[in-house]
Amino acid sequence: MKPIWIVDDDASIRWVLEKALARENLATRSFASGREALAAFEEDTPQVLVSDIRMPGESGLDLLAAVKEKHPGLPVIVITAFSDLDSAVASFQGGAFEYLAKPFDIDKAVALIRRALEESLREASVETVPSETPEILGQAPAMQEVFRAIGRLSQSNVTVLITGESGTGKELVARALHKHSPRASQPFIALNTAAIPKDLLESELFGHERGAFTGAQAMRRGRFEQAENGTLFLDEIGDMPFDLQTRLLRVLSDGHFYRVGGHQPVKANVRVIAATHQNLEQRVRDGLFREDLYHRLNVIRLRLPSLRERREDIPILVRHFLVQSARQLGVEPKRLSEDAQRFLSSLDLPGNVRQLENLCNWITVMAPGQTVEVKDLPRDLTTQAQALPAAAMAPVVAMPAPAASPLYGSTDASGILPAMTPAAPVAADGWIGLLELQAARMLSDGQVEVMDVLGKQFETALIRTALKHTHGRKNDAAIRLGIGRNTITRKIAELGIDGAKDE
Repeated sequence: MKPIWIVDDDASIRWVLEKALARENLATRSFASGREALAAFEEDTPQVLVSDIRMPGESGLDLLAAVKEKHPGLPVIVITAFSDLDSAVASFQGGAFEYLAKPFDIDKAVALIRRALEESLREASVETVPSETPEILGQAPAMQEVFRAIGRLSQSNVTVLITGESGTGKELVARALHKHSPRASQPFIALNTAAIPKDLLESELFGHERGAFTGAQAMRRGRFEQAENGTLFLDEIGDMPFDLQTRLLRVLSDGHFYRVGGHQPVKANVRVIAATHQNLEQRVRDGLFREDLYHRLNVIRLRLPSLRERREDIPILVRHFLVQSARQLGVEPKRLSEDAQRFLSSLDLPGNVRQLENLCNWITVMAPGQTVEVKDLPRDLTTQAQALPAAAMAPVVAMPAPAASPLYGSTDASGILPAMTPAAPVAADGWIGLLELQAARMLSDGQVEVMDVLGKQFETALIRTALKHTHGRKNDAAIRLGIGRNTITRKIAELGIDGAKDE
């Protein structure tokens, strides 16, 4: 292992760090100026570089820029007596591993250097991510079924309905269906029907003639005409206004439509792919969605799994998003430690793949160092995990899904899929079974924000019980629960828990 280089014009700082690192059996090499260190780089390189910012001649920021240009993977820790915002921002913009202000605690400084050392040693063995990745990533069995379905549909023009929770990648699948279809060379037009006001949606879909309404000063082609010979992707189809559903049904039935204000039919040669996160069968029963349109759309159905159903894909998705985010920002891609990967894989991310992508963007910008540990992740994720015991972090056992392909399994005699009712809770010992039963009841009743409601009840019960055992002593309760003092104080205030006292 190469030595750790210390660059500081203050001899006492160099001496203190040398002695502290020697006690850890770590070799060091010291320099009194940035110029000396740059000259030494001509012959050798360190494992970690620790440099002051304010020095005569070459500043620490100059040294940082020169080092990062030739050795982008080398961890550089910047230390300075001038702990101002400009120095911190400049250090991180230059690619510093971490920023440490004088006077610093020597034990914390050594711990930080050790962490940078681990980063440096890991750099050589890091797995490189291919520059080109598939349009959709997934090794989980549920995603492999989706890939097989896309392959089977590659030579088909049949209408497809894609279902799944928000953020699961429904538009990506729609684009893949188009790309691998006979219409691949023709337009792919996407429209989110929930994002367009009702009064404008008809014109967006079918276009309008000049003078059809106030402001219509010229004829406009709608999305159906723009997608001629290609594919039209209608996202959030479950939110389409009821009266427009009739017009869409007519297009799917006879292949013709009228522009708003028009009198001549326009022929449409378009493949329609629709998507929704809603239960269309329930909306049909509630009178909010036409049953005949449902049948027209539900020729082939692909159900996309949530991220909870494909946890084994989280590491490869994270690597992909981190590389993608780093490329957009022009920086080196960061990576998760094994502990951080396991932690993320244990979480239920309600926003699915979209939330994971946003998290990776946050990590690229905010996390220190190239290797990201659990403590570097957003506070809301780690605080939530700290407030739960280990048993609660384990994935809830789910009932096995009925044997079916992503084309969605069997239908009843009418051709309508059976109503999606909550599965019976899995038999489990103790409170987990009761929790599943309560969750099933709430979901069956149509309640929303179930996780938030049950989570607050769970935290309240834990904290009240801990306070009872510690006779109201807040700090002792926090220790027993394994959470921080600030966390329990905030939770007591948020949840309105009585009976707590400071020691």
